[in-house]
Amino acid sequence: MGELALIFIGSVLVNNFVLVRFLGICPFLGVSKELDTALGMGMATTFVLVLSGAATWLVQTYILTPFGMPFLQNVAFILIIASLVQLVEMFLQKTSPGLYRALGIFLPLITTNCAVLGLAILVSQKGYTLIQTIVFALGTGVGFTLALAMMAGIREQLQFADIPKALQGAGIALITAGLMSMAFMGFSGLIAM
Repeated sequence: MGELALIFIGSVLVNNFVLVRFLGICPFLGVSKELDTALGMGMATTFVLVLSGAATWLVQTYILTPFGMPFLQNVAFILIIASLVQLVEMFLQKTSPGLYRALGIFLPLITTNCAVLGLAILVSQKGYTLIQTIVFALGTGVGFTLALAMMAGIREQLQFADIPKALQGAGIALITAGLMSMAFMGFSGLIAM
């Protein structure tokens, strides 16, 4: 149980996919303008991370490795992720049309979010079990959501700040992301991973 807690905390804080590993930067910068949208995107991405982590682990463990086809890993993982994102998109369209419209183009972009593919590849490299994979995927999603929510909160407050014209928009967002990344480096001594 202690090992699972370390995997979870490590994936949320120490090895945060956005602020430490620099995976998933596109939705991090694109969806973090409003807190509600950022939280919705974070939850949708977390859901896809957990589902795709488990599905890719099963395919890797029971199909690719036993049949000697590790060279198909990336193709198989991309197909699994694309299918799961399509299911999430259809589910959100039926159950939460407001969130579906708010996420707009960013929902299909979960398919190309390198954090999702990065998780699947890292899980196979680390040799995690299914339970460890699910905990790692959940922690990665929580960390992704945390980074999005923090950035959205900061960007909402920056609307009222006196920012030089040259830094407004993407400039101040990138500077803020860099400062957040340096702050997360403080967690690096928390857990050795």
